[in-house]
Amino acid sequence: MMEEKQTIALKEWAIAVKALEAGEQIVIMRKGGIIEETRDFRLESNAFYLYPTYEHQKNELLKSAYQTNLDEILETWDNQASFIKVTSYAEVTADLEVNDQEQLNLLFPYHIWTEHFAEERLKWKRDKPLHVLLLRVYRLSKPLILPILPEYNGCKSWIRLLTELPLDVSMAPVLADDVFATQVEQIKRLCTNKRR
Repeated sequence: MMEEKQTIALKEWAIAVKALEAGEQIVIMRKGGIIEETRDFRLESNAFYLYPTYEHQKNELLKSAYQTNLDEILETWDNQASFIKVTSYAEVTADLEVNDQEQLNLLFPYHIWTEHFAEERLKWKRDKPLHVLLLRVYRLSKPLILPILPEYNGCKSWIRLLTELPLDVSMAPVLADDVFATQVEQIKRLCTNKRR
């Protein structure tokens, strides 16, 4: 684990952050935000806070088991709030590129999204690969309560946290080492066994 925490954060759906923090998945998928500087996804840091977002989340994009969780999340979110709670930190252990539907289908058991949503992510900007990031997620022992600043708004993946953060942020991994290593190995094998 890094001794000094990065002040960068990755914006991700609140429902996905909840699944990551519960150890229900270690995967996120990216092609880029609408207003990314290059309109393509770039891994700007190998370690970052997970910044939950509430826009664009829809039940029909989630497997049925997670739709109730989303309803609960949306019921408790105040879209007029001036602060947000950040409760986790992540380190990238692999950045895998998926280029075809067969590979993507093999990953279906490892994430919360429907086949249709994952397929649409792959099809968008077809000439670019879908980045499948494998994350080692850590739960913060004490949440960071951060002001929601205008600089954080918009459809972009990365934000720099402009608030001074505590120096003594303690955290613990959400999955045991052996459980995490097994999942990483399984997913890597699926992503690298391409059709011949």
